[in-house]
Amino acid sequence: MKRKPRIYYSDNQKALMWERWRQGDALQKIAQLFDRNHSSVMRILAETGGICPAQRCRSRLALTAAEREEISRSVVAGCSIRSIAASLGRSPSTVSREMKRNGGLEGYRANQADQRAWDRARRPKPCKLVVNRALADIVAGKLQLHWSPEQIAGWLKQVYPSDEDCQVSHETIYRSLYIQARGALKKELLEHLRRSRNMRRSRHHTQKTDNHGRIVDTVSISERPAAVEDRALPGHWEGDLLFGSHNSQIATLVERQTRYVMLVKVAGKDTASVIDALISNARKLPQELYKSLTWDRGKEMADHKRFTLDTHIQVYFCDPHHPWQRGSNENTNGLLRQYFPKGLDLSAYPQEKLDEVARQLNERPRKTLNYETPAQRFHECVASTG
Repeated sequence: MKRKPRIYYSDNQKALMWERWRQGDALQKIAQLFDRNHSSVMRILAETGGICPAQRCRSRLALTAAEREEISRSVVAGCSIRSIAASLGRSPSTVSREMKRNGGLEGYRANQADQRAWDRARRPKPCKLVVNRALADIVAGKLQLHWSPEQIAGWLKQVYPSDEDCQVSHETIYRSLYIQARGALKKELLEHLRRSRNMRRSRHHTQKTDNHGRIVDTVSISERPAAVEDRALPGHWEGDLLFGSHNSQIATLVERQTRYVMLVKVAGKDTASVIDALISNARKLPQELYKSLTWDRGKEMADHKRFTLDTHIQVYFCDPHHPWQRGSNENTNGLLRQYFPKGLDLSAYPQEKLDEVARQLNERPRKTLNYETPAQRFHECVASTG
């Protein structure tokens, strides 16, 4: 097979790549636009960790190409520096420095001077985490605890509200991780992100859909009371199974108001095993804090009537192929992949280990809770029911 010649992408082609990448297109789909393999596009995007580099622009204070052309013509005409400066509305020292940098009276050329100024302007502002190593150490420590960049940024604002030197945006943290040329955070810290990719993906990247089977005699989510829908009251949970290798799984439960997480070890994905485990777990909480459970239409909940009969907890079911109707649980399952990557045998983990992982999640500050933790919110609910 004849090898394709190496391609050198133009600025317009690269701009198209970045636009399609922001829209969430896969590498292979983008590469097809140029009749290339995905590795050809990845080479371009990976240079900056999947983060589109900022477009360069000239400072509004800098001399323009037209002004430099006017300086060049005035020099040929024998005009003085002061008269040139007056005609441009610039300081004489500005014109004087411009000429000294670029050949003086004899050698000044507008085009060459303009290109040199553009080249000299390649001086990126140093990253805040490079300048402030103490702050970088704090960020690195929180990343090692599996905090997200957004949680770290929010927590810093809460802890140091009046000290901007001790604050950093989540975008700066991401860029420091994905753009290693910044030299602020070690690449090894990427593995502590919830999705340990080598490049940052667009938020529009295609999400998987729910493919569980159907069950009968369900109570639709449309019949769920409004107080559950708007998270006005605690005690309403969302649940699902998180799957591993060798037909292993764990049940994941999230309280809608507080985002409090419980993980339940289950012996199998058959409905008897799942329902037995959920009933046993439900008895650990007072009735006031466990009033309803929203699940998808997986066959593991086929015996949902037995669960309701034994616990007095009503089960609501999402519409088919609408996993976002239990969005808190979907998000939590994404977080859990940090601890339980795909392909891992989940049956090897005892309940004590699952409780420890749940504790770590519950002690992370959450943006949706104004950077309080689910544990704080849930314990307040426990105290109020006591």
